[in-house]
Amino acid sequence: MEFPALLKRGATAGAAGGFSAALVMWLVVEPVIRRALAVEEARSGAHHHQEEPLVSRTVQVWGGAVTALVVGVIFGVVFTVAFARLRSRLPASTELGRSLVLAAIGFGVLTLLPALHIPANPPGIGEPATVNQRALIYVLTILLGLLGVGAVLAADRFLRGVMTDPVRVSLDVLVGALWVIALLMFVPESPDKVPADVPADLLWEFRLASLVQLAAMWLVVGVVFGLLVDGRSRRTRRVARSTA
Repeated sequence: MEFPALLKRGATAGAAGGFSAALVMWLVVEPVIRRALAVEEARSGAHHHQEEPLVSRTVQVWGGAVTALVVGVIFGVVFTVAFARLRSRLPASTELGRSLVLAAIGFGVLTLLPALHIPANPPGIGEPATVNQRALIYVLTILLGLLGVGAVLAADRFLRGVMTDPVRVSLDVLVGALWVIALLMFVPESPDKVPADVPADLLWEFRLASLVQLAAMWLVVGVVFGLLVDGRSRRTRRVARSTA
């Protein structure tokens, strides 16, 4: 398939992923954010005058939904570029399988790993002075995660043909697990402390909801992109066979 056609399918899949992320944000994430905002307002003290926000929460939610759609399309384009470059290395026999494998790897390295090491926090947690430090830790975690994927692929290429597939795959998993353990142990953690007035269930519900939102986008992009590319590939093969 030519790259422009592939890119069009990636943008479509990204739009679907962005829509799913916006839907999860509205149904799952937003109720938790409103609870966190209530805690933050209570912390400010009822005796303090509360200024009206310049933008209402409803406008913020709609703005977040539109942003999710735009980001989804951009994400789909980037996903397409990665798929085109890594397609031959992805361990699956169909385009749908390769797309799902790429989505699983991307979710694990770019979403799950940072969420385990420096998880998202609801409003009311985090000092403005530590924003740059948290951003650096987040980026470092992602870069080391990508480096770990490269290490696993290099180990797989070295072991391929040297030993049986079950042993090779087991060693690949071992290398990846050791890399993740070392990363979680030696990369600095978030410098922010959770205030005592933030309930533990609120904190973990927000972190889980944020993770579900991103997981929905990865899953939908992987499935939709794989189905679109797989369907086009099958039609192309049928036309080629009928022509022959």
